[in-house]
Amino acid sequence: MSVSVLPTQPWRATPRIMATEAAGVLAALLLTLLTLRFTGFSGRLAAAVLFVAFATAISSGIEWRRRGFEAAQDAFVRAMLLTASALVMLPLLSILWTVVQNGRAALRPNFFTQDLTSASGTGPIDQGGAIHAIVGSIELVALATLIAMPLGVLSALYLTEIRGRLSGTIRFLTQAMSGVPSVVAGLFVYSAWVLGPGKGFSGFAGALALAILMLPTVARTAEEVLKLVPEHLREAGLALGGTQWRTVAGIVLPTARSGLITAGILGVARIAGETAPLILTVFGAVAINTSMFNGPVSALPLYVFGELKLGLDTAFARAWTGALVLMFLVLVLFAFARWLGGRNTR
Repeated sequence: MSVSVLPTQPWRATPRIMATEAAGVLAALLLTLLTLRFTGFSGRLAAAVLFVAFATAISSGIEWRRRGFEAAQDAFVRAMLLTASALVMLPLLSILWTVVQNGRAALRPNFFTQDLTSASGTGPIDQGGAIHAIVGSIELVALATLIAMPLGVLSALYLTEIRGRLSGTIRFLTQAMSGVPSVVAGLFVYSAWVLGPGKGFSGFAGALALAILMLPTVARTAEEVLKLVPEHLREAGLALGGTQWRTVAGIVLPTARSGLITAGILGVARIAGETAPLILTVFGAVAINTSMFNGPVSALPLYVFGELKLGLDTAFARAWTGALVLMFLVLVLFAFARWLGGRNTR
């Protein structure tokens, strides 16, 4: 008769360990309050620094007592990593809270159903909206993605699969383009397209400027993703009689699909809030313009910029709401892209 033995899991926290850790946290909090009470330290920053210092020391001491010096070192490093993670997340949470706190004032149904054709930016909050800017942002980002994604992925495939004589030149140009200021991209499209074949401001001109900014991010990220595909997968495809491009299309790209979608997400994040190139290419509008090749188009960054220039409280409220909606649209796009990438790789 065999007796099944459950595998041990020494990393799991037992009730005794959890109680000890909770007592350590309470002791660190008590020491922090006492230090603030009887010393010259004051303020939230001092309280946070003191709490982290006391909690780290107490946690390291407890682990030293329980399991020795190596465990104390591990506890110290873990505390430092948690502190660094909190410091990284703190600015992000602060930005999110500030945008939500200030943007909810003008977050009303008319903001999503009306434009500014019958209302001005100086009017009441319950009159006019930003539907024209929302639609324009979606159009611009979508068209810029359609332009930049194929070019970026093809450039990455050339650098990782073909590795021809122009690889060094393409990599150098990609790295150089990643440092181009956004206003320079807007000036280039303005001089090459708006004043030339484009014959005026248009959504297509804005999408071209955004695609120029998006392309290096997509190309460099896609190149790193394709490098992670194991070489033996390529060799297996070639050994089965497939050509190079059939192997790339049937094995390499499906394997790297999730990473390529991430490259697109990073590219969208690069261009979603750009304002300078749009001022020089789409100019802005007060109504919805579904034609990307004829006439000015609006976008949420332009809407926020225009409201801020007015300098009134109602305009500031609309600007904050525009920033909140833009942030929400980017979040929805990211979530959809991650869901699509996860679904296709199962």
